[in-house]
Amino acid sequence: MGGILCKNGVLFWKALSVDLNDPTFKSDMDLVECGSGKIHESIDKLPSSEQDLKTHSKDAQRSELSTFNSSIGVLLSCLGCVIGTGNIWRFPRIIATASYSQGSLTFLIAWAMSLFVWSLPLSIVEYTLGRFTRTSPLGAFHRFLGNKLVWLGGWIVAVTYMITAYFSVIVGWCLYYFYKSCALSSLPRDVETSIKIFNEFAQESYWPALTHTLAVVIVGGCIFGGIKWIEKANMVLVPMLLGILVFTFGWSLTRKYSEVGITFLFTPYWGSMFTPSLWVAAASQNAFDTGAAMALFISYSSYFSRKNGAVRLGTMIPLCNNMVSLLCALTIFSTVFSTLIQTSPTLTRSGILKIMQSNGPGSTGLTFTWIPVLFAYVGGLGRVLCSLFFLCLSFAGITSLIGHVQLTVVTAKDLGLSHRQAAFAGLFLTLVFGMPSAISINVLTNQDNVWGFALMLSGLSMAGLIIIYGPMKYRKVIVNDFGIDDWKLPVVWVFMISVLVPLSGTGLIIWWAYDLIKSNPKWYQLTLDSMTTTLLEVKQTLFRNSV
Repeated sequence: MGGILCKNGVLFWKALSVDLNDPTFKSDMDLVECGSGKIHESIDKLPSSEQDLKTHSKDAQRSELSTFNSSIGVLLSCLGCVIGTGNIWRFPRIIATASYSQGSLTFLIAWAMSLFVWSLPLSIVEYTLGRFTRTSPLGAFHRFLGNKLVWLGGWIVAVTYMITAYFSVIVGWCLYYFYKSCALSSLPRDVETSIKIFNEFAQESYWPALTHTLAVVIVGGCIFGGIKWIEKANMVLVPMLLGILVFTFGWSLTRKYSEVGITFLFTPYWGSMFTPSLWVAAASQNAFDTGAAMALFISYSSYFSRKNGAVRLGTMIPLCNNMVSLLCALTIFSTVFSTLIQTSPTLTRSGILKIMQSNGPGSTGLTFTWIPVLFAYVGGLGRVLCSLFFLCLSFAGITSLIGHVQLTVVTAKDLGLSHRQAAFAGLFLTLVFGMPSAISINVLTNQDNVWGFALMLSGLSMAGLIIIYGPMKYRKVIVNDFGIDDWKLPVVWVFMISVLVPLSGTGLIIWWAYDLIKSNPKWYQLTLDSMTTTLLEVKQTLFRNSV
């Protein structure tokens, strides 16, 4: 039986050679908490005698592993990691930009299919890989694929880190709108006033830089406290968020003409089913929704014990998360159509859609524009409810941002930094790299498009790890034999991860590139939203990680 020794003297049995039938490998104490020590690559670092091995085993038993305190803490932390601005801010805006004048159902179909073809198989990989290796993506790829391909783990961390940088800016927006909801004498009752407020904040001031900094500072307070603080924060924030979301959804349905927006959302335009950009947008949005291929859950599940249901959570969390996204879309669309039909009865569905698509570059201001208008019609409690909504949206963003930064922290700790050093480095770099997106909304839109595309490559990297190791062996040894009181992973998952994920990911990338080149003769020009810019940013990140 081979192993890898960590800096703190605890032995981690190498995943490729673990014998789970060995009676000495039945306790969680046989697992290392490698998040606190540098990975030694040399086999010479292993104990050189049986006495050394016994000594290290005793050290491991005396060492208290960092894990979640309760099952509900695990559930709420995992939900908090993915339920956030991706559901409430990004999902409605992506639907709006991908919709046609006839309706949005074709996008929803592609989005739902992406859940089962892409997100679910990859989410299960993340949960089970983290639970088994108890380390960062970098360490997991090192143990399964060796030194030559460890850079793939670095690529995944880098992509998620770049998302983290501009994601913090959006969390700052939420904090600002909470303040603004409390400070305004009255909420805007028409879209023009609301759009003006958003533009003055996001495009004509330096407020986003300040609120971006504030978001990083707040998250830093939780990150420095470790996994216990993260769990406590999520135990409070996530239930509050879900409660206010359900209330907001219910209130939006009571508005006159809200059914028109819902009907539009579920009306298909079948001609768009053969548009590559729609499928790429749907797949990347589902990845944002569920956190699939971001490696966030490799980080969180590295704190799991064998009794934590990785397969169960990897299945249920994405499903619950997508239900929240759909609820948010219903809320926004019913609000927009209700308000515009009452204020501008002559507007057509096409006209309403154009207004939704014009709320900032890429509809970035859609949620921030329309939620205040919705609550303006509630009555005396409108400002209170609007403030609560943006407070909870801030909570959602903070809990998600905690998960993003935690991935960077765990990776830095695996490279030898202390927890405080890793936390400071992750937070400081998030602040620096997010500042361009805070200063320019066009940069933010570019980053959202580029790294949404790059998530496809991250997913292919994870699928590649499983294919190289052996999907059937991974299913049996790493998942079913290792987990205790967890759902058994069915054999259909083997087909999904080894066939559907690689084919769908590769096919979408090729289809997307072909369609862009065909439809845009000047695709090679360097602009913020061009294919060439996207590929150059992705290539640069790949090169840095491979080196």
